[in-house]
Amino acid sequence: MRVHTLQHVPFEGLGSLENTLRSAGHGLSFTHLYRGETTPAPAEIDALIVLGGPMGVHDQDAHLWLRGEKRFLESFLHTQKPILGICLGAQLLADVLGAKVYLNRCKEIGWFPIERSAGAEKSPLGRALPPRLDVFHWHGDTFDLPDGAIHLARSEACENQAFLYELHALGLQFHLETTPVTARALIENCRAELVPVPFIQDAETLLSDAGRFERINAVMQVLLKELLRPSEGRLERIESPHSVV
Repeated sequence: MRVHTLQHVPFEGLGSLENTLRSAGHGLSFTHLYRGETTPAPAEIDALIVLGGPMGVHDQDAHLWLRGEKRFLESFLHTQKPILGICLGAQLLADVLGAKVYLNRCKEIGWFPIERSAGAEKSPLGRALPPRLDVFHWHGDTFDLPDGAIHLARSEACENQAFLYELHALGLQFHLETTPVTARALIENCRAELVPVPFIQDAETLLSDAGRFERINAVMQVLLKELLRPSEGRLERIESPHSVV
């Protein structure tokens, strides 16, 4: 499968997803939007990953490529091929699908639990999420649920943490792909955001437990496998939620 990635800044890459995809034999390609690179034609790729970034979906004057990226996402969504949006990527999906994206009541940076919503059980992807999981967050914005989307997860600080649209578009406000290496890169580039307020942890806490990264990476592996199934396979019940890509 040809999997393409949209990357918004040099310090937010695929994390654990890169090894997972390469180990499964998928081909990888990238558009580094911050370098002015152009996106491929939707017909040239089989799946899309939209990564995070410190900018917001409305920062089009500062980041002119955002307009073109939104047009590309709209076109790609029409293909009904698998698409994964992470943090800013999820916000962009919500925006393109007509939902409002805005400042959350507080920033959420660090390890905080999400809870799977009751509606998540409507889909195999939703059921692949554990009922409760400590995940890595780094976001200040949130979004309303797009019309027709299934709400998958919430947290104490943010109601809409994940959604699934028409079984092929998955938006995750949180990061399951983060590794210790990518977490350090975020800290180095966005350290000014680590202030002592509720729902923001310090750098030492963010990096204190390597096992947390391993657990979220394992869940990301399961979700990715389910998302990349042929469309008819995504309608089937998951038999082994601990399987890997």
